[in-house]
Amino acid sequence: MIYASQLRVTRGGRNLLDGVSLSARAGETLAILGPNGAGKSTLLKVMAGEFVPEAGEVALCGRPLAHWQPLELARTRAVMRQDTHLEFAFSAREVVMMGRYPHCERHTTARDWDIVDEAMAAADTAHLAARSYPRLSGGEKARVQFARALAQVWPGDTDPRLLFLDEPTAALDITHQHGLLGLARGLSRAHRFAVIAVLHDLNLAARYADRIVLLDRGRIAAAGPPVDVLTPEQLMATYRVAADCHTGPDGELWIHTRAAA
Repeated sequence: MIYASQLRVTRGGRNLLDGVSLSARAGETLAILGPNGAGKSTLLKVMAGEFVPEAGEVALCGRPLAHWQPLELARTRAVMRQDTHLEFAFSAREVVMMGRYPHCERHTTARDWDIVDEAMAAADTAHLAARSYPRLSGGEKARVQFARALAQVWPGDTDPRLLFLDEPTAALDITHQHGLLGLARGLSRAHRFAVIAVLHDLNLAARYADRIVLLDRGRIAAAGPPVDVLTPEQLMATYRVAADCHTGPDGELWIHTRAAA
């Protein structure tokens, strides 16, 4: 569905991305991991069309992103960013409706509002609908932003659909971390989404990602299924931590890390 080839991004004389190539397929959840400063958020922004790399190219459905019209791209992919500041007293429901604007010809329709309500229910934010967005907690804002992104690429609108999530679980409690990633993965499988998520939690990535791309200093250190990427040797090389990695009876991978001796 989306393919990045030999991406290079340089800022202040330092390569944030250096020859990065990867792809994400329809129906797949791809997690991007790596230490702070590895280039994870930069890679997400380039693939979402928000940054133009100095070298390399991103193609969506075989067409370079540069050949997509902004409105066409906005109808195809949604981005949940780390921080979204809104100072005006929009209600949470109005913020989620912002995700529908690329689909509105001249005005919002009853169907748009139905999608907003469905997305809010899915993201466990229906009870926040009338609340002022600036007065919400950090975790509540994150869930509302997730609902906004869902509303933008809601099933039935267009095909293909991509959902970019930049550290979506950072402000969430454990329950909502699993709820958000479980819902994203469920949508990707049921409705042929491609989900690309920047994550820090290794166990969440192991639990919900079909494939993992591990970045280190702007380059891909490893890529593949979680069991192949999240190994003690690779985690020591990338994060400089000791790790115990084992697979449970249900086939789920678990990682326990500790400071290296």
